[in-house]
Parts: sequence; C-alpha cells; structure tokens
Amino acid sequence: MSVPPNAHGVIALLPEACTSCLACVRDCPTKCIALDCHTEEVTEPGARRPKTVKVLDDFRIDFGLCMDCGICIEVCPFDALAWRPDFDYSSTTADGLVHDEVRLAAWWK
Repeated sequence: MSVPPNAHGVIALLPEACTSCLACVRDCPTKCIALDCHTEEVTEPGARRPKTVKVLDDFRIDFGLCMDCGICIEVCPFDALAWRPDFDYSSTTADGLVHDEVRLAAWWK
C-alpha cells in the first residue's frame, strides 16, 4: 500500500524561523503544542535603545493529542511550521508521542 501524494505527513519545525510569537500555541484546538522561550536584549548599531526579542528554548508537539488539522501551520506568520512527507512518529507509549524541537527539525530536511 502506498501513501497518497496529497497526504499531509507530519508537522515539522524550522527552529531558526520561529520567533516564539505563540500564534500556533494559542490557535491549536487541542492544545498539543508547548513552547518555552525567554527574552533577550539585542543592541543594533545606530539604535537609540536595545530591542527585546524572544528566543526559543523548547518546542514540543504531542502527536497523541494532535488531530492533524494544520491550523498551527496556517497561522504561523514566519513559516516555521510545515507539512513534511514523513509518517514515522508512532510509539508504544504515550510519552513517546511527544516530540521535541530536535525531532521536529529533523523532519524539516
């Protein structure tokens, strides 16, 4: 049995594109996305004062809760989330269905 060409696959993350805006977390209907971040001050040459930016610390998706609706992908203003043609995210335990940013980023490639 082959996978249909229009199948979504799995949700992948491009960590360097994520600005920790929390749009995906807020709009997820099942609340399967967890995001942790901290703020840092960045000084740009010629700026009057330093700018505060959020830095991503941890990003997790619980595929046991995810219903593959794709809302997180649609609302991401920086295209940090996308469908990728991988289907190997099964597990024998509930904890094994929670994937961190390292695993999600590996699917991006």
